[in-house]
Amino acid sequence: MSGLVIWSHGAEAPPWGTKSIRLAAVANELGFEFQAPDFTDLPSPDDRTERLAALIDDRQPDVLAGSSMGGYASLAAGSNKVIPGLFLLAPALYMPGYAITEFSPKASAITVIHGWRDEVVPVENSIHFASKHLTNLHIIDADHRLAGRTNDIAELFRLFLASLPSHQS
Repeated sequence: MSGLVIWSHGAEAPPWGTKSIRLAAVANELGFEFQAPDFTDLPSPDDRTERLAALIDDRQPDVLAGSSMGGYASLAAGSNKVIPGLFLLAPALYMPGYAITEFSPKASAITVIHGWRDEVVPVENSIHFASKHLTNLHIIDADHRLAGRTNDIAELFRLFLASLPSHQS
C-alpha cells in the first residue's frame, strides 16, 4: 500500500455506509489502505475531533476524508498536523455549537464537495471555507446526504488521490 486514508462518518451514518464503501474501493484500487473508525458512541463533534486527533498521531495518514460532522472532525483534527490531503463531503463547518470556527489547514490538497440542496449544512459554509483557503470546491445537484451522486464523488476522489504528490510517479 502506498498510503493511508482515514474516513470519518457523519453523525447519523455508520462507519461503513454507501459512500465509505465506494471510496474505500477507489482508494484500494490506487494502492491506499482505507480505515473507517467507528465514532457512533460520540455524539459531540468535538469529542470526535479529539479521538480522530489521537488516531492521526498513531497512524499518520496521507488523507483525512469525512462527511458532514466527519468532515468537520477531519478538518479540525487535521488543522494542527501536516496531513497531505483533506477530502470533505458536505462538511459541517461554521455550525452553531461546534467549538472550532476558524480553521488553518496545512494540507497541500483539499477538496470539498457540497450539495446545492443541502438542508442541514448551508452550501454557503463550504463556499466561504473554499474561498478563504483557496481549495477545490465542487457544488453538485444534491441534498445533504449527496444521495445518488456516489459515482460522481468516487470519480472526484480518484482524481484527488491520483493528484497527491506522494502518489504521482
